[in-house]
Amino acid sequence: MNDRTAPPALRVLVVDDERPVLDELVWLLARDERIAHVRTASSGTEALRVLEGGDVDLAFLDIAMPGLSGLEIARLLGRFAHPPQVVFVTAHDAHAIEAFEMNAVDYLLKPVREERLAESIRRAVDAGDRVPAAPDERIAVELGGVTRFVMRSTITDVEAQGDYVRLHTIDGTSHLVRMTLSHVADTWAEHDFARVHRSHVVNRRHIREVRQSGGRTTLVLPSGDATLEVEVSRRHHRDLRELIRDA
Repeated sequence: MNDRTAPPALRVLVVDDERPVLDELVWLLARDERIAHVRTASSGTEALRVLEGGDVDLAFLDIAMPGLSGLEIARLLGRFAHPPQVVFVTAHDAHAIEAFEMNAVDYLLKPVREERLAESIRRAVDAGDRVPAAPDERIAVELGGVTRFVMRSTITDVEAQGDYVRLHTIDGTSHLVRMTLSHVADTWAEHDFARVHRSHVVNRRHIREVRQSGGRTTLVLPSGDATLEVEVSRRHHRDLRELIRDA
C-alpha cells in the first residue's frame, strides 16, 4: 500500500493581454492533471481583483502589458500574507535576472511548449508553499451596505478627509474609512507607508516616479490603468531622499 499523499491540485491564474496566448495557455494547463482549475485575466488591474480573493496557488504573468506589468504585479504579491507562486511568461528574455531575484518559480518564453510548461508546474509543486515576505492586513471597507476587504499592500495612497481617510488602491478604486491619517502614519510606518503631506500618506513600494518642477515635488503612483499624483509638502522635502531609498 502506498502511504504517500498526492500533492493538492493547483489553482491557477493566467494573465496576458493577448487573447490567443491566453487561450493557448489555458488549453495546455487544462491537459495537466496537477491543475485544479484555471482563471484568466487580460490586464494587471483585472488580475489584482482575482488575486485579492486569495484562492490562487500559481500565477502565470505576462511581463509586457499595458498599465500594470507582470513584474509590478509580482512585486505587489511579495507583500501579500500568502502570495501565490509566480511563473513569468514573455516573448523576451531581458527580464530573466530580475524575475529570479523576485523568487519566480520559472521564466517561460513564448511560444510556450507543452513539455516546458509541464516543467514549470513541476517546479511549483516541488516548491510548495512560500514563506510570506512580510505581514499584510485586511482592511474592512463598506460599499453599498456590503463589507469588503482590501489588502493593505494594495493601498498606494491614504488621503485625509475630515474624520475619515480615503484609501486609494493600485487597481484604481478608492474607499472611505473612519480612521485618522495620524493613526495610519504611526501604525503603518513599519510597512513602508510614509507621510509626505499633511493630507497624504503614501506606500513607498508603489512610487513609480518622482517629478520635480518649479520647486514642487510630485510622486507618481499607479491607479488602475492610469496614475495618481501626490505632492510632497515642503515640510517633508528634507525626508524625500530617505522616502524613496529602497522603495
